[in-house]
Amino acid sequence: MSAQASTIPAGYLDRFDAAAPADQFPLVRRWMDSEPLEFFKELRAKRPILVTPVCTLVTLYDDVIDVLNMPKIFTVALYLPKMAGGIYFMAHDDDALHTREKSIMQALLNRDDLPQVRAMVAKIAKDLLDAAGGHMDAIHDYCRMVPATLVQDYFGLTGVDREDLMDWSYCNQNNTFYNQPFDLIPDAKRKEIQDRQAEASKKLGTYLAEMILTRWIAVKAEQAGYLLLTPWYLLRLLARKLLGKGDGKLEDNIVTRMVRTAYPGAVAFDIKRMAVNTGGLLIGTIETTSQAVAQVIQYLLNDPEWLAKAVAAAKSDNPAAFDGIVWEALRFVPISPFMFRQTAGEYTIAKGTGHATTVQPGSYILAVTQSAMFDTKAFENPDQFIPGRNWYHYFHFGFGSHECLGKYIGMVMIPEMVRQMLLRPDLKAGGRIDYQGGHLPQKYELAWSVTEPMKG
Repeated sequence: MSAQASTIPAGYLDRFDAAAPADQFPLVRRWMDSEPLEFFKELRAKRPILVTPVCTLVTLYDDVIDVLNMPKIFTVALYLPKMAGGIYFMAHDDDALHTREKSIMQALLNRDDLPQVRAMVAKIAKDLLDAAGGHMDAIHDYCRMVPATLVQDYFGLTGVDREDLMDWSYCNQNNTFYNQPFDLIPDAKRKEIQDRQAEASKKLGTYLAEMILTRWIAVKAEQAGYLLLTPWYLLRLLARKLLGKGDGKLEDNIVTRMVRTAYPGAVAFDIKRMAVNTGGLLIGTIETTSQAVAQVIQYLLNDPEWLAKAVAAAKSDNPAAFDGIVWEALRFVPISPFMFRQTAGEYTIAKGTGHATTVQPGSYILAVTQSAMFDTKAFENPDQFIPGRNWYHYFHFGFGSHECLGKYIGMVMIPEMVRQMLLRPDLKAGGRIDYQGGHLPQKYELAWSVTEPMKG
């Protein structure tokens, strides 16, 4: 037994082993949701790989890395029925489409844009807070509204109400990531979640097809110039009408960059693939950002010492110190404690160790990333709140080939949104985040003094 184990209270595994098989996973799920740090600590010390009747939990840093590094063995097959049979590259494991389309989108999301993106986020956030009058439901009016606005202004999903963008993102995230076999949901609720995603996806698909076609026409007209003796001039007139602009001029954004780029036929990135990847930008942005921002704000409001330090850091012109506080807080309150995979074949996890475990084809695996972020292999004194830790040991944006496409956007958007909120004087919560029985935040009342916000 490791030295770590001597300080761990017994109890979880004794209760798990004593429970009837049908009751074992509900117990595990309850502990994961309500007291994860204590539960995972006992698992790391006593049973690093926990096999339950529903799925297998992997809790040590090295083993989590191993699982997430082998996408052909530990697959995202569970995404397939949630993503229209796998039309989006994130539902593919280490194949040509995944590599090709992720590379294209990473190039379009130019990291040189990050200072501009952070400035955009700061302005969007400040304008929303200034208009709120000192009180708001932070989930809808801020945590979702800021990324929804960025989706329009930077990603380029224009010509649609932000309320629709938020709804489409929520419905897709909720069904894909929180309506899985290891989510304990009544059958009627499962169907409701599935039906809402189907309806939202249909509306999103119609919007994307029309928006991409409109942008394509506008780009072709732009490239043709103003030559009166060419049919493209008529397209330019049409583009002006479709865009609702007198000059038909296109703003620089990700969708416009995508459509302006000439892709060789061998790359197989046509208008349909553009629409699919544009939808991925939306679905992957709003809910994940909203949850991360809300949970970090709540964590800091519940810790007066670190709240004071965070507010002081927020006033600095150098964001690095503040951002480090945000990422460390998110280690304690991540948007999910695990990433789920399904095995494509038999495999022995942690082979050669005392906790080696063989899993069979089709097994559900929970790579418990929150536990891995408290493993002493990754972080010294993991129970302590220490900003400025080794960034590469965090799992905030995933790991391996399925690491979040918008990672670098999130790395400036999430801390800047938290920062702008903490710059409001006398910030207080009217209660805890309300998840309304699910995993995604639904309401969080925040209030502050209506004076000039603190400079920062």
